[in-house]
Amino acid sequence: MTESWFLAVAVVVLGLSLAGAAVAASDADAGDPTVEGWTPDVPDVHAAEEPTDPGVATIGDREYDSLQAALDDAEPGDTIVLEGRFEERVTVETPGVSLEATTTHGALVDGGGAGTVVNVSADDVTLDGLWVHNSGYERSAQDTGLLVNGSGVTLVDVRVTEVTFGIWIGEATDVTVENATIVGRAEQSQSERGNGIHLDRAEDAVLRDNHITTVRDGIYYSWSDGVVTERNVMWDLRYGVHYMYSDDNRLEENVAFDNDVGFALMVSENLTIANNTAVNNAGPSGQGILVKDVDDSEIRGNALVANRNGLYVYNAHRNLFADNLLLENEVGMHVTAGSSDEHVVGNSFIGNGQAAHATTNSQVAWNGTAAEGGNYWADARAIDLDGDGTSEIRHQPAGTVERLVHENPQARAFAASPAFDAVRLAESSFPVVESPGVVDHHPRADPPHEDWRTYYEHHDH
Repeated sequence: MTESWFLAVAVVVLGLSLAGAAVAASDADAGDPTVEGWTPDVPDVHAAEEPTDPGVATIGDREYDSLQAALDDAEPGDTIVLEGRFEERVTVETPGVSLEATTTHGALVDGGGAGTVVNVSADDVTLDGLWVHNSGYERSAQDTGLLVNGSGVTLVDVRVTEVTFGIWIGEATDVTVENATIVGRAEQSQSERGNGIHLDRAEDAVLRDNHITTVRDGIYYSWSDGVVTERNVMWDLRYGVHYMYSDDNRLEENVAFDNDVGFALMVSENLTIANNTAVNNAGPSGQGILVKDVDDSEIRGNALVANRNGLYVYNAHRNLFADNLLLENEVGMHVTAGSSDEHVVGNSFIGNGQAAHATTNSQVAWNGTAAEGGNYWADARAIDLDGDGTSEIRHQPAGTVERLVHENPQARAFAASPAFDAVRLAESSFPVVESPGVVDHHPRADPPHEDWRTYYEHHDH
């Protein structure tokens, strides 16, 4: 029996060593994800050339040198064709009109550094290819590039630059923002900046394929429900996405990198956070996904790489964390402040400084049923004798040793010592040893995720 046990352990250790070598080789070929300055393939947001010719607005056979004059004469259903540079701030009050640049970003409206540049107060308005530039500087006055208070408004291929707030969507429904580029002011401190897309009591908006940088929060939701946000890329911000008091929203296939926090979910419920990527979010907070006071939500299939905390869960309840990749974070998943009834299954914890940490005086199970299995832990002593993909011995990723090291960082030097290894082995192998922390009763023998770059390419932007 002893020899069989030793042989099984030896085979598992050899297998894990070979798998680790394969991943290391892949990393060496593709580049280190933690290297400073890592960026995905994003456009040069400063490359566009500003129009300089005087602006011309055309409705049918009528030409105007003032955009506001054209808007004042427009009838519902009219299309206003724009070209050149307009030095004015305008308000759209006629429903159903369309403003279309002759070429994408070939028409620019410059607000002169004061107030809001374009105010859309009518319903069913479309802006296509317009460049909105140079709002006021006052965050407290909500100086904005594009202010939308009309429902059914569509903003497509717009470029919004040198602004405090980029696009502000007020009490409106069914607003679509697609393929926009939003760039704030580098000279403003983060506290002086507004948000890239700010939703205030907006319902059923669609935000898709936008690039946002150099603002405060990329996309901010306040009391805004039913919003679909997909395939946006956000970087050099405080929070890539920030939910507050906003329920029943979907966030899918977005990328947030080089921010303080990638995705900040706060005081909301019934969120679906699926297949997003958060990389190098390592500022003062440093979370890939922050889940604070969030209930009854699903966080599934996300790639969380090289953040301070991959997942940080604070006073959250009844949430599902499934099929996420947590790779090379300082802490893979940190759960605290009375969070309860979390279902954690199918995740891969690979190469994190600490796989998991839970502030609890009891033992919490992170796994599904025996048939469903648990999570993959790269540092687990997994023994799969019957070949069903699940280890026959449990794993305790957050137990006595991890708590000691977390509370006393100076003890980290001894974390790999034989004495600490013996404690881990006892916690995992002998159910009689029941220390507080996290336990996975059905750890997976193989990782569901092979390599984070492969995962990212699958959700390429």
